[in-house]
Amino acid sequence: MTPARWVASFLGCGLSPVAPGTVGSAAALLPGLALLWISPLALAAGAVVVTLVGLWAVHAARAGDDPGWVVIDEVAGQWIALLALPCPSVLGALAAFAAFRLFDITKPGPVGWAERLPGAVGVMADDVLAGALAALVVWGAGWAVPGLLG
Repeated sequence: MTPARWVASFLGCGLSPVAPGTVGSAAALLPGLALLWISPLALAAGAVVVTLVGLWAVHAARAGDDPGWVVIDEVAGQWIALLALPCPSVLGALAAFAAFRLFDITKPGPVGWAERLPGAVGVMADDVLAGALAALVVWGAGWAVPGLLG
């Protein structure tokens, strides 16, 4: 496996025979929460780095039509969704995971539009937007019920 494919599959998580996107999102939770525990800035920086490295990996692996084994985009989106949490928590992680998967699977509005962009940009952009929408929902839930998510 080439380095680009190794990165694009998030160390092989995308090779799961069942629900590789969900597996990739779930695998992203623990490192994302660890970065959040260090600092929200560390998580934000990690999301930017993963997005940029993902753009390279998807392009280098020639994975233009978003094949199922490419899950680095799910990692970026999941980490963006986690940015809404005030601190790492199990309930917060589950809420961010559920909201991100919902927006990633249903692809409402701008998420669906971004998916149609060409090449690596389209592969990464829909998940980045799904993560941002999930973060808004999670943030809103935390604002509506203080202390709920951490």
